[in-house]
Amino acid sequence: MRIGIVCYPTFGGSGVLATELGKALADKGHQVHFITYQQPVRLNVYNANIFYHEVRVPTYPLFDYPPYEIALASTMVDVIMNYDLDLLHVHYAIPHASAAYMAKQIIKQKIDRNVPVITTLHGTDITLVGRDKTYEPVVTFSLNESDAITAVSQNLKDETYKNFPITKDIEVIHNFVDVSRFDKKPFDAFKKVIAPNGEKIVVHASNFRKVKRIDDVIKVFAAIRTQMPAKLLMVGDGPERHAAEELSRELGVSEDVRFVGKQEQMEEIMAVSDLFLLPSDYESFGLSALEAMAARAVVISTNAGGLPEINIHGVTGFMANVGDVAAMSDFAVGILQNDNQLQAMKEAAYKHACTFDISNIVPIYETLYRRYCRTGLC
Repeated sequence: MRIGIVCYPTFGGSGVLATELGKALADKGHQVHFITYQQPVRLNVYNANIFYHEVRVPTYPLFDYPPYEIALASTMVDVIMNYDLDLLHVHYAIPHASAAYMAKQIIKQKIDRNVPVITTLHGTDITLVGRDKTYEPVVTFSLNESDAITAVSQNLKDETYKNFPITKDIEVIHNFVDVSRFDKKPFDAFKKVIAPNGEKIVVHASNFRKVKRIDDVIKVFAAIRTQMPAKLLMVGDGPERHAAEELSRELGVSEDVRFVGKQEQMEEIMAVSDLFLLPSDYESFGLSALEAMAARAVVISTNAGGLPEINIHGVTGFMANVGDVAAMSDFAVGILQNDNQLQAMKEAAYKHACTFDISNIVPIYETLYRRYCRTGLC
């Protein structure tokens, strides 16, 4: 198949999943065309089946805000025409689904051909941005005009139906992880640099927005430090980073906290971690938690959104209500102080992550594509 993938090229879950899906499809012999304004951060391998098409947005004094959606639709049309794409798979509703609808109509007028559009919902495009009255009518229309809609969790599917008058079926296809990538032996030298005296290693990874409750990460870690030696790796960057650095100093744990910025090679960091903290207000799925589990880390998370679909309380980790720092701290201290239980839960986390392995999920997308692809050509 010749598949166009439209996504944001950033470190966010939607961009990561779209890129990893495209790479996996290319490995299986499909021709994959990424259409976005910048090369995706995870698109770091050469494959003859992978193409990248940059969306260029000309700037004119007439426009206060460059019309990205129009430039995106035009680029989609160009790629469909020149590479005879079989379908478009757009990730994140805004503005990709509406731009895809526009491109589809242009192609129909130009060459009288129907190009199927599959839209995958990832989270804040529905739970936050899409619910804004400015965008809701366009989001609703674009989703209903998509040939197929998928959501990365049952919770996100339920939230979509709850907040939008969607008339189409939404299929749940969970996020996935390449278990072979994260199932690595930790590098002893790297571990010793972080924890020279064998301290337990705690990790958090996100875009450091308010919804991630970064202050709760620092507070839980401070509680851990009162009970045992430990180190915290804060992976990522965003608007809440400065406040988190300040809080770590106020709580007296700054010497044991490292802010390491955005990292592409997450598998090396996850491999040395004992515990992964994700105290978010909401996660449509929790891809970073799944990656941690694939690397045999125990997850302490909230029970919000789609997290209960991946983190099994008392088996792969523990969950608490949003904002319940005391409960998360007790869970974290309890598991880190019991090496036998820690090792058992690490193995359980890995085993559960294997059910979300990329090899299990990609064929589901292929089946979906064939349902809408041109007869006899896919």
